[in-house]
Order: sequence, then structure tokens, then C-alpha cells
Amino acid sequence: MLSTRDLVVGYDERTVLDGLDLELPADAFTVVVGPNACGKSTLLRTMARLLTPSRGAVLLDGTAIRDLPTREVAQRLGVLPQSPLVPEGVTVADLVGRGRQPYQRWWRQWSEQDSAAVDEAMALADVAGLADRPVDTLSGGQRQRVWIAMTLAQDTEALLLDEPTTFLDLAHQVEVLDLLHRLRAERGRTVVAVLHDLNQAARYADHLIAMRSGRVVAAGPPREILTVELVRDVFGLDCVVVPCPVTGAPLVVPALTSSLAAPARAASSVTSSAGPPAAGTL
Repeated sequence: MLSTRDLVVGYDERTVLDGLDLELPADAFTVVVGPNACGKSTLLRTMARLLTPSRGAVLLDGTAIRDLPTREVAQRLGVLPQSPLVPEGVTVADLVGRGRQPYQRWWRQWSEQDSAAVDEAMALADVAGLADRPVDTLSGGQRQRVWIAMTLAQDTEALLLDEPTTFLDLAHQVEVLDLLHRLRAERGRTVVAVLHDLNQAARYADHLIAMRSGRVVAAGPPREILTVELVRDVFGLDCVVVPCPVTGAPLVVPALTSSLAAPARAASSVTSSAGPPAAGTL
């Protein structure tokens, strides 16, 4: 269970999170959404102990995370930040293997268990065929899947991922989100991810957190909180919300802007005045 109490975080003199109280359910897929610069990534980085709050605390199972040993935190929380730097000349297998560092000791070096965890992580992230390739020669999407594999090799109770579908085409976005969903459903992992795609968030999340200006506007199951009013309040976007024909989850359809609506009306007018098409025409 991850939670925050009266969390205040900022950069220099600018406050980003101001008095944030939040509960993230265990064994659930939580997705954080909101407009740019609303504090999503700052929240995730603070929960991962990459940022130090000026007030308040992040709690892991009721204990302040800053009071826990670094190795224990690394064995319990796997973190994938935005745009991580790729070490030059490191192969895929080597980078994924770095996910096993929290388990290494001077008296316990690399083991068969470590090898098995790395192999499984590469298979799950669909990068096993790239094992011997240098990471800096891969495409952006391939690199992203390698970083996800490294996080999986860490074999933690919880995964914190900041925009894990960045650089991925649509098919690989779905693969990654399906994988995260399976880790939650089949292995009981707690997954927390920042996503920009509101419809993907609604489709995969058990628990949705909508943020604006460093505060939580709404939190709960997507089918309960994702409404026209919430989208307008958080994103300033007029829309309709309908059930997804595949999953039944809320599907956000933006309203037509005037520039799009005008050509549509013009086309409709031309069609109606010209009458039906002649037989055999397309």
C-alpha cells in the first residue's frame, strides 16, 4: 500500500504538489492522468524516493519511505522514469540484468535465480531476440521495452512507471498495457502508471486518479468518476462519454471544433442538394 500524507513538493520556489493526501490501493492497476505540468511525474518521482518533499511523507505499508533502507525500497518498488539515459555500449541482456542489483551481496553474486528472472523479463517484454544488441543501436520503442524488462527483472511488489508507452506505436502500447494488466491480475503486483491517453487509462485502470494544478480532482474506478464534467474540469475539453463497444469502459469522444464541424456541414449540404448517387457509382 502506497499513500501520501500532507505532501508538499516543489522545485526551487515553485510548489508543484501542495498538501496532497492520497491512497493507492494494493494489488491494483492505478493510472494517473491530467494535463501537462499538473504534477503527475512529480508525484511518481516522490513516491519512488527520487524527490524529497519539503513537507509531509510518502508511506509504504504505513512506514515513511524515507526511513526505509535503500536496498529494501529497491526490492519492493520498481521504477521506470521518463526518458532514462542509455549507458553507451551496454547490451540488452546486460541492462536488463541490472534489475537484479538490489539482490546482490558481496557473499551472493550472480545466480541461476537471477538468470531465470532476466530471461523471463526479456520474454515478457518481447526483447529476448535483442539480448546481444547494444541498447544504443535500438529504436526508441525497442529501448522502451528494454527498460520495462529491466524493471520487471527487479521482481518487486510494485511498479511505478512514468509514461511507459512513450515512443511506442499503437500495437506495442497495447502490448505493454496488456502486460502490466496481467502482472496485476495474475501475479498480484501493484502497478502505478502515468498515462496521457485518457481512453487507455479508462480501459486498463482499476483505480483512476485525475490531477489538476498539483491536486487530486477525483479518484476511484473509471466507470464511476470519468464523466463529461470531470473531463471539462480537468482538461478544459468538451466531449461525450460513451461505453467502449469492446470493454464497456468509459470512452471519451472529443466534441467537434468549429473548424471541423463547418466542412462536415458543407459536405452534408452538397450531398442533400445533389440527391442520391447514380446506381453503380462509389
